[in-house]
Amino acid sequence: MKGSGIGGQAVMEGVMMKNGDRYAVAVRKPDKEIIVKTAESPGFIKGKKFLGLPFIRGVFNFVDSLVLGMKTLTYSAGFFDDEEEEEPEKETSKFEKRIDDFLGTKKGMDILLGFTVAFSMVLAIAVFMILPYLLSLLLRRVTDSTSLISAFEGALKIAIFMGYITLISRMKDIQRVFMYHGAEHKCINCIEHGMELNVENVMKSSREHKRCGTSFLLIVMVVSIILHMFIRVDSRVLGFGIRILLLPVVAGISYEFIRLAGTSENKFVALLSKPGMALQHMTTREPSPDMVEVAIASVEAVFDWKKFLNENFETNYEIVEKEYVVGETIVPGTEKKTADSTCQGDGVTA
Repeated sequence: MKGSGIGGQAVMEGVMMKNGDRYAVAVRKPDKEIIVKTAESPGFIKGKKFLGLPFIRGVFNFVDSLVLGMKTLTYSAGFFDDEEEEEPEKETSKFEKRIDDFLGTKKGMDILLGFTVAFSMVLAIAVFMILPYLLSLLLRRVTDSTSLISAFEGALKIAIFMGYITLISRMKDIQRVFMYHGAEHKCINCIEHGMELNVENVMKSSREHKRCGTSFLLIVMVVSIILHMFIRVDSRVLGFGIRILLLPVVAGISYEFIRLAGTSENKFVALLSKPGMALQHMTTREPSPDMVEVAIASVEAVFDWKKFLNENFETNYEIVEKEYVVGETIVPGTEKKTADSTCQGDGVTA
């Protein structure tokens, strides 16, 4: 297995793939066409040596991923507006019209996106970090053991995290996103194991990958539990503060482990990666062939997989130099294609 350096995420009826500063998001539109949008996303640490240092880079890469993920998810969702009958237009005030006009601009969208990402981060911290700490304080009524209280807090974090994933995995729309998540992983695994990138090879590839965001989130939970068990304070206010201040440290350590796991064949690293890989069975599903086609379109828009295989697996594909174009394109041959909604493998359950 050879690391390709590409990564991505599932979006609404599609897949986003990122290679260096370029990313592409491919979406199967309601008319069954595959539209591919390619753009640049240099990120925070581009050209900044200090921000690119180990353990520091993880914090900013995590924020980059959140911003790009939200942006591409919003883009994909725009193709699936409700087609219900529109209600009669209501009169809007001048103030409301100005707000609508502002949000329609790039600056307005960037501000809205920034607020959305910030709110998402605050909500995640409150639910997965602060709430378990508050609940663990209740245990002080029956015991003075700080070790037991810390262990209880850690167990609550894992329980809340697993409960959250279990609940969202039962949502019908999320199940389809998880199928595209599986298609994303399968495409990357297909390339990194030296196989030609086509539907047949992708379908038989694994949907587990060491660099998955699901594994990253689980590692964040585990690292935070370990750090909080060793760094203890009696003051509740300091307890809140430490949990907030340690978040960059937790993110930095977790990122470095994921980065190492994605390229290392070390047995110990592989063993530590197994819980995250197992958890991916909840956040990925076996995709259908038409979903794989979308994922392949996203890969090919930003990554020369033939050149990668020639350099790393001694294949002999003919390389045709092509220019990566920024903008939107329709994948040739998809205009009249009817998507096959049949799920392969373990499928999707309601």
